[in-house]
Amino acid sequence: MKIALIDSGIGLLPAAAAVRRLRPDADLVLSSDPDGLPWGPRSAEDVIQRSLAIAEAAAAHHPEALIVACNTSSVHALPALRARFEPDLPIIGTVPAIKPAAAGGGPIAIWATPATTGSPYQRGLIEEFAGGVGVTEVPCPGLADAVQYADEAAIDRAVAAAAALTPRDVRAVVLGCTHYELVGERIRAALQQPELPPLVLHGSAGAVAAQALRRTGELPGPGNGAEGGLTVILSGRASELPVAAHTYAEGRLLAAVSPAR
Repeated sequence: MKIALIDSGIGLLPAAAAVRRLRPDADLVLSSDPDGLPWGPRSAEDVIQRSLAIAEAAAAHHPEALIVACNTSSVHALPALRARFEPDLPIIGTVPAIKPAAAGGGPIAIWATPATTGSPYQRGLIEEFAGGVGVTEVPCPGLADAVQYADEAAIDRAVAAAAALTPRDVRAVVLGCTHYELVGERIRAALQQPELPPLVLHGSAGAVAAQALRRTGELPGPGNGAEGGLTVILSGRASELPVAAHTYAEGRLLAAVSPAR
């Protein structure tokens, strides 16, 4: 079994690690676009073309499903990706976990990139799934870039700035950019108030990993007992995990495997 994932950068690590935990035997293909970073300021058409390019590179390895592990790509490129690859290759997009966060009651905060915060896409999800819940949209300028390059000082500054915009009484936070899941515990530590119940963080990695298995007809479990391999493609070039990926637990988990078969 082989699952491919695409993202602008290392934001695909949480979903890839989730697939690895669910099916340790699955081969993984990680295709990202470090040459094109950052994607946030790019036009929608540019994001579509870059998404198609890294998806083509991943599809050349004949996966059974492709996870779009990137909120920006999911917002702009999902129709184009599905038109290009489905039904032969199932495409699984990433949607901010607003619905489960709102189901737990409010108030909630949604941390996202400045481009996503306040966008019609995010506002539509809020109206659909969180109409009766107090929601604060929190822009997080610079956080995704800081995570991408494992810049510890920049991560601290970006998290602190976003935390200052987040109401103290929030019960849950939606991590609206896949990169943010890599620093989830740092976000929790910045927001947790000692007098309040434990803050709940809602990412998308587990849900998209489970959906990928459903779309392929596979089930979570040990599979055939074999250890899955790993293929890394950076802007179309066969490579290895970026050095920054090893900073995070998800990257270290994925690095501890043999090359893909």
